[in-house]
Amino acid sequence: MQIDLVLEVEDSDPLIAIDFLVDNIELSKSKLKDMMNKGAVWHVDGKKGKRRRLRRAMSDIAAGDRLEVFYDEELLAIKPPLPRLVADETHYSVWDKPPGVLSQGTDWGDHAALPRLVELYFTPRREVFLIHRLDREASGLMILAHSRKAAAQLSELFASGDAVTKRYRVEVLGDTKDEGVINAEIEGKKALTRYQKVKYEAEPNRSTLDVWIETGRKHQIRRHFDGIGHPVIGDPRYGEGNKSNEGMKLKAVEMSFDCPITSKRQRFSLL
Repeated sequence: MQIDLVLEVEDSDPLIAIDFLVDNIELSKSKLKDMMNKGAVWHVDGKKGKRRRLRRAMSDIAAGDRLEVFYDEELLAIKPPLPRLVADETHYSVWDKPPGVLSQGTDWGDHAALPRLVELYFTPRREVFLIHRLDREASGLMILAHSRKAAAQLSELFASGDAVTKRYRVEVLGDTKDEGVINAEIEGKKALTRYQKVKYEAEPNRSTLDVWIETGRKHQIRRHFDGIGHPVIGDPRYGEGNKSNEGMKLKAVEMSFDCPITSKRQRFSLL
């Protein structure tokens, strides 16, 4: 069941969020509260136009406001695996994101997204700012900032190209060369991927690789290895003969950079 609604608040409506929703949507109060808590209800301020997730059932609303409701029973029923804290650097934290966890929430909720899971992890709560992304099916190291200043500094660092070195451990179909460089444009933009073979197993015909990317195009590793005939194992989108019920074998395993906050050299590894 899906519901996608935009509701205008009028003078005659209840001006408490949950009461307004109960009057306008044919769902139980408990389901509506769950939907709000999981980030699937948005409040648009009628005067300022500011849009934010509306989580608190007893929040005040006003005539002229809008409530945007995105209800998907299957999505809201998802129970995401929990990320593992790798390092707490106060200004930011480093996490091992499991496969299946989103890097960022959507209109339909954020309870299965890393920023929300991290927000709920800390007591007392911290601000959480996304710095970079990993595909939902991928796993591994991600950094989240805990202040606007740290977020700005880290975002600039990650956007600067070669300031952050990231290594991925990837399993692909077939026997690759011992090492190689894939230099193939993606959507008309330069994209370069380097790899080194760690091992090859004849059964089940897979190569395990260390991979470094010098550009950050969408699905770059997945598309590049599919393009040379060695698709990533378990990739649900790219490749033939590589499907697997083990999940996608692409993990961000190492990250190093000069911290813009402390000037200290940082290295985080899952190996």
